[in-house]
Amino acid sequence: MDEEYDVIVLGTGLKECILSGLLSVDGLKVLHMDRNDYYGGESSSLRLTQLWKRFRGNDEPPEKLGSSKEYNVDMIPKFMMANGGLVRVLIHTDVTKYLNFKAVDGSFVYNKGKIYKVPATDVEALKSPLMGLFEKRRARKFFIYVQDYEENDPKSHEGLDLNKVTARELISKYGLEDDTIDFIGHALALHIDDSYLDKPAKDFVQRMKLYAESLARFQGGSPYIYPLYGLGELPQAFARLSAVYGGTYMLNKPQCKVEFDNNRKVIGVTSEGETAKCKKVVCDPSYLPDKVQMVGKVTRAICIMSHPIPDTKDSHSVQVILPQKQLGRKSDMYLFCCSYAHNVAPKGKYIAFVSTEAETENPELELKPGIDLLGPVDEIFFDTYDRFVPSNNHGDDGCFISTSYDATTHFETTVEDVIDMYSKITGKVLDLSVDLSAASAAAE
Repeated sequence: MDEEYDVIVLGTGLKECILSGLLSVDGLKVLHMDRNDYYGGESSSLRLTQLWKRFRGNDEPPEKLGSSKEYNVDMIPKFMMANGGLVRVLIHTDVTKYLNFKAVDGSFVYNKGKIYKVPATDVEALKSPLMGLFEKRRARKFFIYVQDYEENDPKSHEGLDLNKVTARELISKYGLEDDTIDFIGHALALHIDDSYLDKPAKDFVQRMKLYAESLARFQGGSPYIYPLYGLGELPQAFARLSAVYGGTYMLNKPQCKVEFDNNRKVIGVTSEGETAKCKKVVCDPSYLPDKVQMVGKVTRAICIMSHPIPDTKDSHSVQVILPQKQLGRKSDMYLFCCSYAHNVAPKGKYIAFVSTEAETENPELELKPGIDLLGPVDEIFFDTYDRFVPSNNHGDDGCFISTSYDATTHFETTVEDVIDMYSKITGKVLDLSVDLSAASAAAE
């Protein structure tokens, strides 16, 4: 272990594994260590007995729930946008050959106490019961503008410079109602709060286009895909990739102490009395707790059920977004459901998550609007974890720390952090112009 590496990565969470893969493909010499004896860190995938041990203190789940080894319960469940950043990274690194994806059945939004399919095109807008007759027409016009918008074709801009015009100004041109803006901004463009309204509209329009293009990709009911057997497959796929490029993975390495010189700059990592040298360390917040600050908490309920979420057209896999305004909250709530169709539970069983940014000290009450939508549950576990962001200057100390995972049930914010970290570590912009057809997803 007494060698010099370009980068040492600590923790095998999703972000760390993706970065380790990207850096290895770039030809850097990477050592990747984890204090645990399993892959995934915070984003690991648990069997039923492991889930029981973590939340109930014993490893004897009731027999009626079926075989433990047929469960793959992701601790940070997130769907991938079919044409989104993560899929592009997977293709860029060729990790797609280790994974099998399947399209996700449904994408829904909560509005005035009910669940509706998210309309993503002008045709769907006209059919959607979310809006009244006149609003449908206005929404259809807006969707056509977004569909036709091409950055390189000024004729499609209708005289608007989306680098200057805000999202609020663009929307007001079409006279859309607040409830319509709510579902477009939060369930289609996947903004996590309303601050996007006062920023240039280009990002907002591009996010809507990404949703519509991802939806069209597999002709399914949603723009999302998810790996068979869950996200636990991802870290292992990146570990394989890293090995192909000469990277070294070591699990079960206690302590993993980051060493600094007199100028507080990274010089290596020590574990079990041996020090590996490096000038850059990449890690999750748990490895350098004195270089991060807490910015919030995520609270969630993990449920095992014997039926799909009601009113989702019997979808075996689905995301439902509950926009903050619909609940009188400051942050959105997310429902995630997956089942035996993605091999994450035995036949007839469904795993559902309800997650949100904690705003009170009573998570169970806070999650109630989401849990109430699930119908009867066989088992429910509550969990809250702190959210950290780095507080260090990576230019001074050579430490590149990922942010904690947020409450969203899609990968868009996670990938933004990875791409941003990649640029900071390498000084390069990650080129994600790839042939998207290299990732396919099985239909039902």
